[in-house]
Amino acid sequence: MANDKQCQDDESLREGIVRHEWEQFQQVNNEGGPANCQGNWPMFHQMRLSQFLTWPHPLLASYADDLDQADAQERNLLTEKYGRMMESTAPDQYHSSIAPYLPRLGLDRQEQQEHIIDRQVAWAKDFRKRYPRLGQEMRVLRTSEDTPEATSFETYLRGELGTYSARTLDLYQSMVDRIEARGGNLTEETILATVQMNGFETLDEAEQAQN
Repeated sequence: MANDKQCQDDESLREGIVRHEWEQFQQVNNEGGPANCQGNWPMFHQMRLSQFLTWPHPLLASYADDLDQADAQERNLLTEKYGRMMESTAPDQYHSSIAPYLPRLGLDRQEQQEHIIDRQVAWAKDFRKRYPRLGQEMRVLRTSEDTPEATSFETYLRGELGTYSARTLDLYQSMVDRIEARGGNLTEETILATVQMNGFETLDEAEQAQN
């Protein structure tokens, strides 16, 4: 019974986080008006939920609290995430009109993030080698591949990690370390959750179904 209740609690927590992110996402200002993705709740829900399905309870609870604290401080973590990505995709605009309004990240914090990013980029690269058709649906991998129209996996992750509280980032790093220790791959686990939401049982089955 306890395990069933924990699963129900985690499901409720994940759904609450996705809904909270969606509410903040609607407030993100985009040049030229709202982006198409800001009106696509089903896609947003699937992509974000597939990520949170891989997270343990303490990490979920900590990030949920980050979102609550952001509201209390009149911050928008989704605005900050996309703003941080612009350091690579629109550097002039970032340095002139975005960076001054973002919380500063110290060198130790940046090094911690980069350690995580290196591990996850390696996982994503490995996944794309083993599942090339599914990999074609992913973002490009490296910040060096960013364009004003396309943001890489590396840059997106850097932007997202930059919004986490120190506590949440520590918990996230612990999760990554545990996955690495057991020889797992977080990209694989996340995309497996995604394809299962689309009705496939395995990654191999989803890979073969791609055109």
